[in-house]
Amino acid sequence: MRLTPLPADQWNDDVVRALSVMMPAERAQPDTVGNMLATFARHPGLTKAYLTFNMHLLVTTTLPKRITETVVLRTAVCRGSDYLWDHHVPLATRAGISDDELGGIRSGVLPQELDAAVLAAVDELHSGTVVTDETWRRLSEHLDEQQLMDLVFTAGGYGTLAMAIETFGIEDEF
Repeated sequence: MRLTPLPADQWNDDVVRALSVMMPAERAQPDTVGNMLATFARHPGLTKAYLTFNMHLLVTTTLPKRITETVVLRTAVCRGSDYLWDHHVPLATRAGISDDELGGIRSGVLPQELDAAVLAAVDELHSGTVVTDETWRRLSEHLDEQQLMDLVFTAGGYGTLAMAIETFGIEDEF
């Protein structure tokens, strides 16, 4: 680990306020938030700003949960983040993604037209930072402008998160 979770004796009101963007203050405690958030607690201002953005991507997005989790999991694959994958598989399962579909997300092949276009978009964003015209056209047949924007920002936001997790060396709790 390059950065370790903030020790419990260094937690203060700023840390709890930063994490309370994502969870109730009583849950924002060093022994309950997990290694990622406990590490992010080292920089409360950045954590609060990122979590505010991330809560939109995860909770108030215009995308259906199934698409959101497909984007997050494919981003985890593209960025080599086992931590992100492990933490989002349960969310994906709750969103209705089957074990076979999880395998398809990992391999980059899903049979449904929209799912395939979502995978292509994520791959294109992570390899070249732009969705091709053809993939955009395919996505536009199913998603409105706000959903398209949310898809791009979800891939980018979780790409940033994966880079932070991997660069800081955050260890998985599982």
